[in-house]
Amino acid sequence: MFDTARFNMVEAQIRTSHVTDPRIHAAMGAVARELFVPRAARALAYADVPVAVAPGRYLLDPRSFAKLLQLAAIQADDRVLDVACGTGYSAAVLARLAAEVVALEQDADLVRVASELLANAVGKVEVVQGGLIEGVRGQAPFNVIFVNGAIEQVPDTLLGQLAEGGRLVTMMRLEGQCRAWLFLKENGQIGRRPDFDADVPLLAGFRKAMGFVF
Repeated sequence: MFDTARFNMVEAQIRTSHVTDPRIHAAMGAVARELFVPRAARALAYADVPVAVAPGRYLLDPRSFAKLLQLAAIQADDRVLDVACGTGYSAAVLARLAAEVVALEQDADLVRVASELLANAVGKVEVVQGGLIEGVRGQAPFNVIFVNGAIEQVPDTLLGQLAEGGRLVTMMRLEGQCRAWLFLKENGQIGRRPDFDADVPLLAGFRKAMGFVF
């Protein structure tokens, strides 16, 4: 049942949303998303909606997740910081696309669950506990920083951990509108551009007073 649902997710939600990278299709088609959601919510694992995994915490809906992956343009030799990895689904997919993933989570219970679920993940992935907004300075810089959830502003702490040519992707909610943004570090400067719209739940841990002011 879940194998069919996973196939249909890729065909009906991912391909039809202008996600053209076959590596993303393969990665999302290989990772068993149902294992990363609570048992009571497994019927929703492949639905086109965010799925709650803890109070105030969600797996992004497949469409938004896949489009953010494509926006990040992840290369096989990239080091990725996966911010708010939750139960580890995003890290499991990212590990199939990149050389190394550092999965950051602040909730101790989620860290434990993610560590268990990622123990046999394909690729190199390490789960780290810490404040989401702080990133992981000790392992920076990163080629890609992937933020799971909508935020109101991007903190300088994360942008400061990008390598030259690095990309940060996230959903930002500004004036009631939720839109994907790509931040790119070039010549030591951070540029940014908006991309697609999506309704993604706000991510706890990021405060409006911190970071960039738009």
